[in-house]
Amino acid sequence: MTPNLDNQVLIRVAVELIDAEADAVLALKHRIDDSFCRACHQILGCKGRVVVIGMGKSGHIGGKIAATLASTGSPAFFVHPGEASHGDLGMITPQDVVIALSNSGQTPEILTILPLIKRLGIPLISMGGNSESVLAQNASVHLDVSVEQEACPLGLAPTTSTTVALVMGDALAIALLQARGFTRDDFALSHPGGTLGRRLLLTTNDLMHVGTNVPRVSNTAFVSDALLEMTAKKLGMTAIVDKKNHVLGLFTDGDLRRMFEGTQCNIHTTLVTKVMTAPCITIKSDILAAEALRIMETKKITALLVIAENDQLIGALHMHDLIRAGIV
Repeated sequence: MTPNLDNQVLIRVAVELIDAEADAVLALKHRIDDSFCRACHQILGCKGRVVVIGMGKSGHIGGKIAATLASTGSPAFFVHPGEASHGDLGMITPQDVVIALSNSGQTPEILTILPLIKRLGIPLISMGGNSESVLAQNASVHLDVSVEQEACPLGLAPTTSTTVALVMGDALAIALLQARGFTRDDFALSHPGGTLGRRLLLTTNDLMHVGTNVPRVSNTAFVSDALLEMTAKKLGMTAIVDKKNHVLGLFTDGDLRRMFEGTQCNIHTTLVTKVMTAPCITIKSDILAAEALRIMETKKITALLVIAENDQLIGALHMHDLIRAGIV
């Protein structure tokens, strides 16, 4: 078989598929009805987990639906129906809700475990394309995800049907998210390793330099002393503090350049307090690292001093710290 490499044909086929799947998804809007609401109520009333099952391509979609539910406040996991009849059914408890995906509603592996699900007396939500199927008729709620035809020109490969099922699963997850009052902070707690999780969970306290790693000099120090401290601590700046460790100002590379642009250029005889930036911007340790980033970007600076409630210096935060933590 010689492949057809005509670019126009390839583009036409792809566009036709997208149009077909888009039309099928739009048709789904008219099926968001009382059945959808009942399914949401059954999941919201679940004291256990949402167990999603499906074979083949429906199984792949089911795995994604379970993952989306779990990450948006509805504890869920996927069980392969073929494995369920060989021991994995023990993962399902009487407190759970089952969502079964089958386009035909006649998948043998699902029908095999159907009596056992019924015996547990737990809600069964079916999601398929045949409202008259055995699965649909035995479900407490049936969600109609039928399509007129697959986008595959052979009408064989699951394409449109799996897309529509996936969208219905997303609709369930987001409706439940809204009903639960699930917040960005809740989402971050279940995604601590992701960018959003880091932005919503990490505070300045988690990232700042502390103790002897914080660059600081006294208000009696000369500019040369400040330069030595900046070089040692490698943050491009140093805090200027009084005897009680209260922040008086900040001396940076920029202050040094401005000093040489003016008349004061003897670094060994010029007090750092004469050329420091004062007052300077400071933050508290409990603010989110993402907020510290926003302050840096707004003020066009690369470092911030961190102070305690009594205004004493306790830390320093540099843009590089935020970059390493994945906040930027």
